[in-house]
Amino acid sequence: MGELKMGIKKKALINIDYTHDFVADDGALSCKEPGQRIESAIVSITKEFIESGHYVVFAVDVHDEGDEYHPETKLFPPHNLRGTKGRDLFGSLNEIYQTNKHRDNVYYLDKTRYSAFSGTNLESKLREREIAELHLVGVCTDICVLHTAVDAYNKGFKVIVYKDAVASFNEAGHEWSLGHFENVIGAEVR
Repeated sequence: MGELKMGIKKKALINIDYTHDFVADDGALSCKEPGQRIESAIVSITKEFIESGHYVVFAVDVHDEGDEYHPETKLFPPHNLRGTKGRDLFGSLNEIYQTNKHRDNVYYLDKTRYSAFSGTNLESKLREREIAELHLVGVCTDICVLHTAVDAYNKGFKVIVYKDAVASFNEAGHEWSLGHFENVIGAEVR
């Protein structure tokens, strides 16, 4: 409360889908090298947010094997299946999460749609903490990061996207999304 009264907005980091299946060379739906290249930026930003006491959300895609009713089943190969290595956070980000997962400011969120807000309690978690500013990192820029950013904008949050901490397997979609963040939803791209 004191922070808001002084005009300083509380902020949170939403770390989106930085998992084995989306980043590793053998991942089921991987952006591979572009995703691997952003690992140090994601880890650095995540550490900074955790150590500063800001809220950090690991929003991680989850699917059930053989779910014929999920709309992604017809669009993508099976990925981020519940209980598999594919859902593990990628590289040294997994170590950061494992070391800090019991902290009050770290939250792991299962999500079943592109947006971290769709069908989850994310908005409630942010509102109860009086968070007004969301910082986004992860993959894929033009899918889950984009849909989360648009929902955040529509819910009245200030949105900041880290250009060096988002990636996609679709370079044209990645570039288009960066422009969309700035020009359509008024996000700050750092």
